[in-house]
Amino acid sequence: MALRVLVADDNYLVREGLAALLAEAEDVEVVGAVADPQALLSAVAAELPDAVLTDIRMPPTFTDEGITAARRIRAEHPAIGVVVLSQYVTGDDPYELLKDGAAGLGYLLKERVSDLAELVRALREVARGGSVLDPRVVEELMARRAGDARSPLRDLTDREHEVLAAMATGRTNGSIARTLYMSERAVEKHVGAVFTKLGLSEEDDVNRRVMAVLTFLDATARTRS
Repeated sequence: MALRVLVADDNYLVREGLAALLAEAEDVEVVGAVADPQALLSAVAAELPDAVLTDIRMPPTFTDEGITAARRIRAEHPAIGVVVLSQYVTGDDPYELLKDGAAGLGYLLKERVSDLAELVRALREVARGGSVLDPRVVEELMARRAGDARSPLRDLTDREHEVLAAMATGRTNGSIARTLYMSERAVEKHVGAVFTKLGLSEEDDVNRRVMAVLTFLDATARTRS
């Protein structure tokens, strides 16, 4: 079944470019392309897409309209995933997006859209209830957290940090294994260790992965405070 995607960006060329790019992917159907948050919310209610791809800054203030819209969409339509696109690497915006729950939400840099396969992977991940962070954002967050004695991540080994960072980008265990040149069984062992050290309860795997990402983000936010 095709992944039904709605696109939102105030820039006409960007909006139409994203729609055209996604239309080239197999099993992706673009159900609409809109220019502002109100039009986005109306289109979501009318089309009920599987996933939304939205710019973070739109009219009227060009600040956090995409984040506000994403959180409202998740609250009103929990079956719909949302990926927010940003021009900049910053630790504040992804934390604001995900702080009340990361399930079904993603944060990517606009430079990532040139990789169609990666973009579609992120949209499919949020559509199934997972979470996605751009790898460059993860790198910055990890750098900010380094050396903080208050961080709940301080007990993780270097390899477990790498696995958690990859997990935060929305990758499956198999994808993490290929990225880090490990066996999938070794990744499962490290993921289990991360869950244990972060004190995550025995919930389903998707929820624990989301909670691990939230712990990652929260540790970074406290590092900034």
